[in-house]
Amino acid sequence: MIPKSPAVALATAVAIGCSVLSITACTSVKEYQKSRLNDAEMSLGNRTVEKNELNFQSYREGSSGANGGKTGGGCGCN
Repeated sequence: MIPKSPAVALATAVAIGCSVLSITACTSVKEYQKSRLNDAEMSLGNRTVEKNELNFQSYREGSSGANGGKTGGGCGCN
């Protein structure tokens, strides 16, 4: 079916978008599923997987920062 006007097409697109968002908007987490939310991979700290990458980046850039390390360019400045 071809829409008759741009307003009808826009209204249809908005209605479909709202329907999709309302389907996936909220979900309840059961008690037995909450243990997975406390997984080590969900923590905000550095993961062991990223250790080598952070080491490489700090070596390549000549400084550390934004990952909790000391900042500076190696010139002795603060």
